[in-house]
Amino acid sequence: MNDEIRHIEQQIYGLKEKLNAFRKVSPGETVRNYSFSTLEGETTLLDLFGEHDKLLMIHNMGQGCRYCMLWADGFNGFLPHLESAMSVTLVSKDPPELQRRFANSRGWRFRLASHGGGDYIREQTVTEGETNSPGAVFYERIGDEIFRKNSSEFGPGDIYCSMWGLLGLAGMGEAEWTPQYNYWKRPLKLDDGGLNVL
Repeated sequence: MNDEIRHIEQQIYGLKEKLNAFRKVSPGETVRNYSFSTLEGETTLLDLFGEHDKLLMIHNMGQGCRYCMLWADGFNGFLPHLESAMSVTLVSKDPPELQRRFANSRGWRFRLASHGGGDYIREQTVTEGETNSPGAVFYERIGDEIFRKNSSEFGPGDIYCSMWGLLGLAGMGEAEWTPQYNYWKRPLKLDDGGLNVL
């Protein structure tokens, strides 16, 4: 059994290397310079590149999605490493004030922008036919042209959230575990008597 597990892991590693090799040479397609709302005012896709020629746009469904919160919690830990290689922005349909309040409540350090459910997410969605779907898009800037190079959806069991791999070591998946905004363990004794507490 252990030999079979190791064999499958090696196959997965090999496929990831092949996938990344294809992504590296992807020519991409040009996209327009979309507008977004932020707490500082209006900004554009070109502005979000900052000093980099590479931009990772994390498509988040907003504060109403526990799964999107899970992915962003994980990416937040990697943010300094990611930002050493590219600009990173988390976008959602939520208005900038709500984005910032929720981000602050979770300790997120992302640059935030709101697409407001407009043209950007309709045209740059990671899931065809969906306008509020989680995932990521990688853009490259060449001069004043923007190229959408690669994109991928997020979902339970994917390669972007390390939680699924760690749960997998225990033989667990989405059927056995669902992310929550907060985890609270009921004490054995509550000073207030514990009436009506689930």
